[in-house]
Amino acid sequence: MKHIKKALLTFLSSDPSQAHALKEISRHLKIQSKEDYQGLRDAVDELDRKGIISSDERGRVRYAVVKKESPKKKKPNRLVGRLSTTKRGFGFVALEGTGEEIFISDKFMGTALHGDKVAVALFAKSMGRRHRDESEKAEGEVIEVIERGSTTIVGRLESSRSFFFVVPDNERITRDIYVAKEDAAQAKHGDKVVVQLDVWNDPAQNPEGTIVEVLGKSGDARVEVMSVARSFGLPMDFPAAVHKEAQSFSEIIPADEVHRRVDLRATICVTIDPEDAKDFDDAVSYELLENGNARLGVHIADVSHYVKPGSALDAEALMRGTSVYLVNEVIPMLPERLSNNLCSLRPLLDRLTYSVLMEVTPEGDVVDYEIAKSIIHSSRRFTYEEVQKILDSSRGEFAGILLPLHRLTRRLAQERRKNGSIDFETGEAKFRFDAQGFPSAIIKKVRLDAHRLIEECMLLANKVVAQHIGKVKKEGGEKPFVYRVHDAPDPSRLEDLASFVKQFGYSLPAKHGVTSLQLQKLLDKVKGSEVESVINEVALRSMAKAVYSEKNIGHYGLAFKFYTHFTSPIRRYPDLIVHRLLHEYEKGIHAHRRSELVKSLPAICRQSSERERVATEAERASVKVMQVEYMKRHLGDEFEGVIVGVTNFGMFVEINDLLVQGLIRVRDLLDDYYLFDEKRYQLRGRSRGKVYRLGDNVRVQVVSLNPETREIDFRIVK
Repeated sequence: MKHIKKALLTFLSSDPSQAHALKEISRHLKIQSKEDYQGLRDAVDELDRKGIISSDERGRVRYAVVKKESPKKKKPNRLVGRLSTTKRGFGFVALEGTGEEIFISDKFMGTALHGDKVAVALFAKSMGRRHRDESEKAEGEVIEVIERGSTTIVGRLESSRSFFFVVPDNERITRDIYVAKEDAAQAKHGDKVVVQLDVWNDPAQNPEGTIVEVLGKSGDARVEVMSVARSFGLPMDFPAAVHKEAQSFSEIIPADEVHRRVDLRATICVTIDPEDAKDFDDAVSYELLENGNARLGVHIADVSHYVKPGSALDAEALMRGTSVYLVNEVIPMLPERLSNNLCSLRPLLDRLTYSVLMEVTPEGDVVDYEIAKSIIHSSRRFTYEEVQKILDSSRGEFAGILLPLHRLTRRLAQERRKNGSIDFETGEAKFRFDAQGFPSAIIKKVRLDAHRLIEECMLLANKVVAQHIGKVKKEGGEKPFVYRVHDAPDPSRLEDLASFVKQFGYSLPAKHGVTSLQLQKLLDKVKGSEVESVINEVALRSMAKAVYSEKNIGHYGLAFKFYTHFTSPIRRYPDLIVHRLLHEYEKGIHAHRRSELVKSLPAICRQSSERERVATEAERASVKVMQVEYMKRHLGDEFEGVIVGVTNFGMFVEINDLLVQGLIRVRDLLDDYYLFDEKRYQLRGRSRGKVYRLGDNVRVQVVSLNPETREIDFRIVK
């Protein structure tokens, strides 16, 4: 089949404008057997379906992809960046260094796919536009694929008489992958598969590949969760060298290592985590001092003792960047030998830690602190629910520590908010599963005071560590470091937010920028109102994304001038780097080492930010898989919901309590022709004036589900 298809395309491309009858093509290709003739028909049908060739009313076929001259260009100006495509075929290349986006039409995409690192050439008409303040993006074409974003693609296998093709799960990959029958392994029509891309040099033909893994039947929830992991390139297994290193460590802590540390084993420390957690990163301690202040201890697993620079463990951790928490599946950054055992602060065991010991006044001010490598012996492993019972009843094991710690952390939260720190109240879904492993219930996670207690301890420790490095400038200038930064929102987004809340009777002075304190006051005003959740959602969308950076610009959302991530080195690579840097600076570093850090940290920050983004998208996708699976039992049922998103093609409705979102398409609103008002986040009927806007309550019926695209469609119930 492969050779027939290639021969057909070669013949047609010799004169793209000329149409040919099937018999004429057959004679030219010297096809004699019935099997080969049927193969030719199959090839024509498939290529016609994919738009690579076209047929006229007499059944004659011609090459549909006629290369047209691109707009007049100057000498190619080679720019490099990462390609992001849309499901409609066009895309944008974010240039390295600047982040500027270049528009790429589908006809100038070449053989590039979503996620590829590419070289682009700007069209002549766009060359000057890059240097002018114009809203229209520069345009160009892909001239080289430098590096594939992924060499494997996950999708559903479909078949014709003589060949297979894989329909990618990722709708941004708009070309199907052809697979010869001999390259299909044991896969069958309808299977979810992983296909390895072959070399692809001709954009006139679809890419070809070889099936390397069969995940199971498409549509099965467990298979779809696994396909999420494969689609996002999440590695399920660790290399042998990594396992070997992880197994090489002794469980016995040498005496000389204990002597080098602050011994806190006599201090009462407890861990507070989710019920199903196994990797306990952090423990806390609380002691009342004679002067009325408190000694708050935050003790973090010392992963840096085990994971050394240049090791196989370190290379793997950097590549992964973070642990990923899919529904019913954890993909850890470190092997379980470390994450769930040696580094996990399990109760009644000696563990190596990095501690931040802070003297805090009753008003929440840190007046003194110490950051030191330590050893602890956790007294108790609590769940959040267990601690909440103690806080509610004022009694229970270690209540003498937990109750005053709760009072202190409430004060810390008050001070933080007074300075402008914003707390967004967002919903998070939790699933219950039946004996067969399918979701039987969706529950909205409740944020307890016990959660807030731990959050405040971690926020304070992260802030103190960042200040310790960032504020103290000694000889040699600033210390290279990894900060967690959050830029102020784009002014235009804040103006849109101000316009949106105005229709509900609220004001936001966005003309000269908005401080985090002003935004926080708005969210306080809407608390408890019918529009609280929707205004929270729109405000959250207006925010910039927090990232890792070697350049400290502060954290807008927390209203902190200095902030980092120190408290989760088992599951976040930047925290591990922060631990190493703290230890290096404690010992002192030379100018040469400082120069090395200046060069290496930017790449580590970019990698960590990117891996965090991928993990977040994968986690959301796995949640959607299970939501679709749950809603299969409710096809045709009606629910109350709220409009949480409005676009030109429809509106997204979230079912109350379930946090399940579905789309009502504009084409299904048959009572009028609806116009999209982008500024007011609403659809308005042209004739009758009916308005659907963000925050409106509606009743919907579940009309269709697609497990592979993870989409749910609703319709309005009259």
